[in-house]
Amino acid sequence: MEQDNSEDDSVGPTEDDAQPPFPLGLYSEAVEVLWQVRTQRRQAEPDLPDTVTRLTTPEGSIVYLVGTAHFSDSSKNDVATTIRAVQPDVVVVELCQYRVSMLKMDEKTLLKEAKDINLEKVQQAIKQNGVMSGLMQILLLKVSAHITEQLGMAPGGEFREAFKEAGKVPFCKFHLGDRPIPVTFKRAIAALSLWQKARLAWGLCFLSDPISKEDVEKCKQKDLLEQTMSEMIGEFPALHRTIVAERDIYLTHTLRQAARCVEAPPNAEKVAAVVVGVVGMGHVPGIEKNWDKELNIHEIMSVAPPSRLGWVVRNVLKGAMWGLLGYACFRASKGVGKALLSLPTVQSLFENIRTPSI
Repeated sequence: MEQDNSEDDSVGPTEDDAQPPFPLGLYSEAVEVLWQVRTQRRQAEPDLPDTVTRLTTPEGSIVYLVGTAHFSDSSKNDVATTIRAVQPDVVVVELCQYRVSMLKMDEKTLLKEAKDINLEKVQQAIKQNGVMSGLMQILLLKVSAHITEQLGMAPGGEFREAFKEAGKVPFCKFHLGDRPIPVTFKRAIAALSLWQKARLAWGLCFLSDPISKEDVEKCKQKDLLEQTMSEMIGEFPALHRTIVAERDIYLTHTLRQAARCVEAPPNAEKVAAVVVGVVGMGHVPGIEKNWDKELNIHEIMSVAPPSRLGWVVRNVLKGAMWGLLGYACFRASKGVGKALLSLPTVQSLFENIRTPSI
């Protein structure tokens, strides 16, 4: 199996790579045999779970899109069943390079990591995304930690299952299909007003409703999911656009790229590809809607610079909002908010607000 993402980290051949460890003829035969074995294992008309949506390309490639609940054992089973049945050329998951570490971590470590929101995580989020986007990332991590604590189950089990099963399929590539998380958070923060940011932060920090495993499994039903999304659109339409709708476009683009024809041995003949995509069920309707559309990826990868209009007002109000966020994080994360307010970056910002520019 090969792991891949949007960046090309490959290097050129070295002197040791110049000659294969065995004759080229034998190597070619082994490749052809493995290709035939995979072809024989691939089911022409697979009996797949109801959570799988089948998409096709003009070249004849097939994408089996597995809609999952991120905290679900049955979703892991759906992913494994699909990959084993269709023996894909490529597996694409709803992760980016900033979250790839969860693929190789064991469940116990992930449970501990998900529940432990500490100062180091706050500093890393701020360094990676900036103060405002970093704070929002920490608050969303708090939501994930809440679900983790309620269910005793670490997130991303379906992605780890996809990674494991892809490794068992000859010639299967593994792609990270999601937009980089810093871009998503920066665009989300830029799209919200200060008042919306404060309301969202307050709501996330004081999330305490109990969640059952039955509630999570209901997320795999499109009717309930659409109802939930409608409520969020009414509350924060800009947030829905950046966190959900734009990522629908990005995931669609990644899946279509993965579904380009592949080269079959022994003559490198171009043949239609088979792809398995593993995404949250909330992204499935958007991917279906965008599948045949012209997509502008560059537009959703840029972060517009802030306008000068309202700069003075924003700087005056930022201090109050950071105080609110710091207090909320303190309540939600056992002292993280207090530690956050002591960071040199935040202290410097308060000093700049108090000291008028000359």
